[in-house]
Amino acid sequence: MRYELHYWPDIQGRGEFIRLALEDAGADYVDVARRPRGAATLERLLRSRSVARAPFAAPFLRAGKQVIGQTANILLFLGPRLRLAPKRETDRLWVHQLQLTIADWLGEAHDTHHPVAGSLHYEQQKHEAKRRAANFIGERLPKFLDYFETVLRRNPGGYLLGKRVCYADLSLFQMVEGLRYAFPRAMARLERGYPRVMALHDRAALRPRLATYLASSRRIPFNQQGIFRRYPELDPV
Repeated sequence: MRYELHYWPDIQGRGEFIRLALEDAGADYVDVARRPRGAATLERLLRSRSVARAPFAAPFLRAGKQVIGQTANILLFLGPRLRLAPKRETDRLWVHQLQLTIADWLGEAHDTHHPVAGSLHYEQQKHEAKRRAANFIGERLPKFLDYFETVLRRNPGGYLLGKRVCYADLSLFQMVEGLRYAFPRAMARLERGYPRVMALHDRAALRPRLATYLASSRRIPFNQQGIFRRYPELDPV
């Protein structure tokens, strides 16, 4: 099956978690909005009244006649089809649970620079952002890292399920990448305390298809429009 991924063409954002799974699996897919007039197609589908189960927002995936929204939901669908999820239902639900935890973490990372409203500019909420980022770095970031370090310690083998990679491993790789971009000073201080998480990141980066993707023009660079943004004042020495 050829998949159609619909997400904004200039940012990694939530769509990147889906791209990583598709790329690692060598799936046949098209990143629709990065084609000519693709963004207009995306917006038209979001506004369409003819789709009975229309998604609330991007990203969403077309798979045949199905339209699937929400990052974790898309990965739940793709996981077994891309061989990035286990066969047993209990194990698939566990991977989905990990992905939902990563979704919570991602939301908190975003809110460090937009704690009041996404519709306001960063400069309009800079004071609140400093307070939110300080709490994130001091309390929430270590808490999430502790959790995933513990999962990896309890499931020896290098990945969250043990020896077999799943889509949540690729998402954890992306979280480390994004946090290193947004909070390089904080991550430099924290990383030594989470050797298993960092080893998973490094192991994922060496996966052949993923490494090829990361070195290609298909990988959109981090920037100041995405979820992970670098504001030095939010990452003090």
